[in-house]
Amino acid sequence: MVQRYPSSGKPVELERLPAPPSVAKAVKLMYAGAAVSTVSLIISLADISGTKSAIRKARPNLTASQVSSLNTFIISLAVVSGLIGVGLWLWMARANNQGRNWARILSTILFCLATLDLVGVFSEPKTALGLIFPVLTWLVGLGAVFLLWRPESSAFFKPQGLR
Repeated sequence: MVQRYPSSGKPVELERLPAPPSVAKAVKLMYAGAAVSTVSLIISLADISGTKSAIRKARPNLTASQVSSLNTFIISLAVVSGLIGVGLWLWMARANNQGRNWARILSTILFCLATLDLVGVFSEPKTALGLIFPVLTWLVGLGAVFLLWRPESSAFFKPQGLR
């Protein structure tokens, strides 16, 4: 009698095919998105004094202590959200490169959220620098999501037994 499975009791893992070029390009774009997000975070931290003066200008009735507290809160929020953004880019790049279909879906959902965020960016007056990074990040996400849903990518994300 021929055994189809090893007697060790461990399930047999099928060998995963390498990612097609479209997925590899999407993963590279995700790493680029992490880099853009990192640069954006560094630039926003370098402009700390600008944040404080913008708070004073927008809310002249606040005391110096209140301005300082609000400035600290805004900076903390920027650091936390920036690090989360970089982490999400890296996590999605790795998971998509491994052929995880849930990561492709989550990447698409995150891109939709980024699109809503971009609408919010355009609804407020911004400097040119305040527009460059959100638009660049959105374009990187658009390219990655487009590549993830190409037909050759879809075949890569199918469960291994269904190929």
